Amino acid sequence: MRKLTLLFCSLFVLLIALQSCNQAAPEAETWESEWLGQTKQEVIDNAEEQFQGFSRTMMEVTYRYQELYWAGMDENWEYAEYQREHIEEALEQGFVRRPERELSSRQFMNIVLPDMEKAIESKSAERFMQSFTQLTNTCNTCHQMEEVAFMTVVIPKNRNTVIYF
Repeated sequence: MRKLTLLFCSLFVLLIALQSCNQAAPEAETWESEWLGQTKQEVIDNAEEQFQGFSRTMMEVTYRYQELYWAGMDENWEYAEYQREHIEEALEQGFVRRPERELSSRQFMNIVLPDMEKAIESKSAERFMQSFTQLTNTCNTCHQMEEVAFMTVVIPKNRNTVIYF
């Protein structure tokens, strides 16, 4: 259901951009924009370029992975669950753009993230750390499957956030 919602949201944004293309009077007339483009195809190409592929997804997941870790270390279970949910959502959005990445992430999405949810619900630091270690290992397994094993995920050693909860 979330995937469908995310897909509809992405399509909605694109449709709004395309709708503005349809409202132009004659085809020879163009509209002004700073970066969207002057034709329907330019709008589509530029929107796709802005969304990018899976690397943008991984940037968000990396940030949220670190925040999840520190939330667990602080036993801030509400913030930990917030980060877990957003990791899941970021990945689902990435799969819309790069569906071929979904196959490698099945274990992560179907087993590891639900297990992390249970660990957070348990409010046990020990249980959280077990689940977080499994999460980290699964990230690295996925990277190997995607032939980017040189991107090794490690448990954070330093807190980088400027927000403290």
